[in-house]
Amino acid sequence: MLRSRMTDRLAQLDGKISANSIVLLGHGGTPEFVADLLAIWSSGAAAACINPALTENEIDTLKRFVKPAAAILHADQDAQIFQTNRQSTDAVTLDSPALLLFTSGTTGNPKGVTHSFRSLSARIALNQAYMGSEVLQKTLCPLPTHFGHGLIGNILTPLFAGGDVLLLSDRSPVSLSRLGVLIDENAISFLSSVPTFWKMVQKLSLPPKNETLKRVHVGSAPLSIDLWDAITKWSGTTEVFNMYGITETANWIGGTSLQEGRLLDGRIGSLWGGNAMIKQEDGNIQNTGTGEILIQCPSIMSGYYNQPDLTREVLKDGWFYTGDIGTIEEDGEIRLTGRSKSEINRAGMKILPEEIDLLLERHIEVVEVCVFGLPDAISGEKVAVACVLKDGSTLTRNDLIDWMKNLIRPEAIPETWFFIDEIPKTDRGKINRDNVRNVCLKGTD
Repeated sequence: MLRSRMTDRLAQLDGKISANSIVLLGHGGTPEFVADLLAIWSSGAAAACINPALTENEIDTLKRFVKPAAAILHADQDAQIFQTNRQSTDAVTLDSPALLLFTSGTTGNPKGVTHSFRSLSARIALNQAYMGSEVLQKTLCPLPTHFGHGLIGNILTPLFAGGDVLLLSDRSPVSLSRLGVLIDENAISFLSSVPTFWKMVQKLSLPPKNETLKRVHVGSAPLSIDLWDAITKWSGTTEVFNMYGITETANWIGGTSLQEGRLLDGRIGSLWGGNAMIKQEDGNIQNTGTGEILIQCPSIMSGYYNQPDLTREVLKDGWFYTGDIGTIEEDGEIRLTGRSKSEINRAGMKILPEEIDLLLERHIEVVEVCVFGLPDAISGEKVAVACVLKDGSTLTRNDLIDWMKNLIRPEAIPETWFFIDEIPKTDRGKINRDNVRNVCLKGTD
């Protein structure tokens, strides 16, 4: 079926678009998506994978920005050709663009991460080398396919290793309540998702019984030790890895399991095929220490599409400036503590909200939190938190403040508390602190 679909789609594109052009791919999560992606690559074009939930206005914004040669917005429709018979004198090479993934800006200035065939091939090969082909025989993909974690990690890596992939298109609570059964029925050996996915699974689904899972990855957001341990017990394997990777590095570039070392929140071990350095607060770049993490590896993006200034800000002298704050130990072990962009500056004291997130979620009656900064006339910024409590909990703001006093420095204890029913998530299952802040403030209007 996959080969037949790919052949039909390639016939629609072949001879109608030029090599090195871009095709907008606007559907996902199905075998048809995979076939269309492979057809686009076979035609010598790059695929710009976009969120199927985008509005017409957002899609129009991307079209104006990317100027695609064609678009495949629905699985059951023919490709729309915009630039008929354009001829290119440039040959398709390993360094030609292969994939555009948009991390922000579908209503304003799009931020499109561009990966070449070379960077994708390098990342997939390294994933396979570090994971092993046996683990990848039966993969469950529970993530959307328009960003790197779902597409590169959960689909392309196992497919190009000769494995099978089961796409979980229904991620509703009813569907997740059957996750353990689904794993057993399909003898799933590997899956990767985000922490919020696993928080829901812990509530909704009984664990699998047949012990077919050989490896589990968790990434795209900070992972607490408590949740890490809970996933390990639920999945029936000790091979549960906290993974580090961002869109600009084409998926995972490192990870570690609880069995491999010290029990620390944010611990990701060493890199998979690359080097890391630390840019300290004084601007010095060192092999060890604490500060912004810099990465050098073969799967770094070519740049942000049509945004050279933005690209120069993060790609310098062969290094990618991640914006992630962390520590590199003498033995090369890496631990993430937060994002520089989310830092809260409280009267000159820098506070990483991720650190407080992980601490509060250790409380037995706290389900989930999101810490963010709010403007303050005296200190510049103050620490605020959105908090979801377990059903029936009677905890108050003061109860939680008292609990934190012996666990973290005073300036990091939130001053403003919002108790809400649910932390809003992006389509990737991630938490956007700006969105959460806006939801909380709107609720106080």
